[in-house]
Amino acid sequence: MKNFAFIFARGGSKGLPGKNIKPLAGKPLLQYSIDTAFASPSIDQVFVSTDDIEIAAVARAGGAIVIDRPAKLASDISPEWLSWRHGVEWAQTHYGEFDGFVSLPATSPLRSIDDVERAIARRKSVGADICISITPASRSPYFNMVKQIGEGLVELVNKPRGEIVRRQDAPTIFDITTVVYVTTPNFLLSHYGIFSGKVTSVEVPKERAIDIDDIYDFKLAETIIQEHQ
Repeated sequence: MKNFAFIFARGGSKGLPGKNIKPLAGKPLLQYSIDTAFASPSIDQVFVSTDDIEIAAVARAGGAIVIDRPAKLASDISPEWLSWRHGVEWAQTHYGEFDGFVSLPATSPLRSIDDVERAIARRKSVGADICISITPASRSPYFNMVKQIGEGLVELVNKPRGEIVRRQDAPTIFDITTVVYVTTPNFLLSHYGIFSGKVTSVEVPKERAIDIDDIYDFKLAETIIQEHQ
């Protein structure tokens, strides 16, 4: 089974300018995803899709194959799914058919090789269309998340059938992470959206599930890396 890894890294980050190549504990943020992809036994090729010259230079220096992403797929409002499709079609045209699509966002530098390998194996063993990564949520729509219902009142997002008086009584809830996504080229090209098919998941601990969006996330990731070193 041939698996291609893709890292989609555009240049116009507003939350943390230049974050995809910002040095994190000594190397560009993007490099962490590239290194993990190359170190994963099930990955055959590593691609970086970007619209940015500097990101492309870092990607090539790290050994990845660069896909030039069109500007229309690199804006704040561009659907990620369309970038995934573009990456698949480009790879098929230049490197032939492949079986597994693996997305490793640059914003999750703390993922492990095992996280990637488990996701690849999980999708196949369950027979799902896509495998996502999840981590235990800090809040629950059954216990401490509310919505406004008018007239100055609020209610729980998900009202339980019985009385829930402790968090432990509520159903276990997970957050979707950006650690890893695994699917097939055929599913990507014939569907639209993660939940348009059968979805399975692998659980990742919180310390590996950090998604860098701003400087606070960045500093937290840097602290964790330095402690491990």
